Amino acid sequence: MKMCRHGNCSGSTLLEVMVAVAVTAVTALGLVSTQLWMTHHAGATTTRERAAFVADSLVEAFRVSPATGTDSVVWKTRVASMVPKGDTSVVAQAGGLATARVTWAAVREARDVAPGNLVDPPDFCGDAALPAGTACVAIAFAK
Repeated sequence: MKMCRHGNCSGSTLLEVMVAVAVTAVTALGLVSTQLWMTHHAGATTTRERAAFVADSLVEAFRVSPATGTDSVVWKTRVASMVPKGDTSVVAQAGGLATARVTWAAVREARDVAPGNLVDPPDFCGDAALPAGTACVAIAFAK
């Protein structure tokens, strides 16, 4: 390492410090971005878990008492308190099958404004056509 004497310094030490600070700043921004992404997706996962819980409870209530187990007012109130803009339905199908469905307003990516960029897009929701920005959980069961 060269010592500076009488004002003959080249400035290489300052350049090394600036590069180190820049690398540290980029790394810190990357870590913050990753944490925000994980928090956003954890919230979407929590909402999906709650919706699956409600759908499962709806199936069990229907099996106990088909006439009163799916009282729409009670279930719509419950799901509305658990998921954003939640709604429930039980749809009868051919062959003694039915589908319990819970829908809610899906979370959008913070950076994306396009209608199709959802954090938690639905994989399958029975044969229902969902409006844009809606996610769902559907459980098929035998009556």
